[in-house]
Amino acid sequence: MKFTDSPVIELSVNDTRLSFHQDNGSMHVGTSVWPCSLVLVKFVERWQTPPECAAGENPYADALNFSSKRGIELGTGCGVAAMGLYLLGLRDIVLTDIAPVMPALKHNLKRNKPALKKNLKTSQLYWENEQQLRSLNPPFDYVIATDVVYIEKAVAPLIRAMEGLLADDGVVLLGYQLRSPEAHELFWEMCEEFFQIQKIPHDHLHPEYAYEESDVYLLRKKKNSRNS
Repeated sequence: MKFTDSPVIELSVNDTRLSFHQDNGSMHVGTSVWPCSLVLVKFVERWQTPPECAAGENPYADALNFSSKRGIELGTGCGVAAMGLYLLGLRDIVLTDIAPVMPALKHNLKRNKPALKKNLKTSQLYWENEQQLRSLNPPFDYVIATDVVYIEKAVAPLIRAMEGLLADDGVVLLGYQLRSPEAHELFWEMCEEFFQIQKIPHDHLHPEYAYEESDVYLLRKKKNSRNS
């Protein structure tokens, strides 16, 4: 894997700057940085310390309270969302992806270790692999997924992994962009079965990262999801 001539994406999270090498010559989409990961991190950053809200008026205060919580990212790619959320207080977090993407992820974790000040946990995960899912010791308070809906055949394993890994009172932090009409239709049809869906208004995104094509959703388990 060659990163020497790859474009670098930088992201400031509070007072810390993260820097991500992409490998755009790779055959795997996970070795590129996609906008939704940036949008999600900056949304969380904005509402953890919202200057325009008086105390008690932050609509996302409970959903974004990372204190003593566990998180896992699915399809973490270069690691943007997980590293950003770690800096925003989600300190117990596991970064997962398929084997071919792991070298890019580990390269970027090493690159950002001075900013992170520790080695974050990683695990190989194929969403349909029940043994790998169990080995992660769910449930998690947060399941993070950004720009992971682009192949129709992967939708059902993704939804099952999200539902199986998430605690009953947990939150899926989803960064979303339409990539495939077929995958899009199936994903939201299945989400309706398992999750309560809250779409974040675009004017609640970070003003510098409110891309027209990218959305943020908060998903919570429906009470009867385990019986569906």
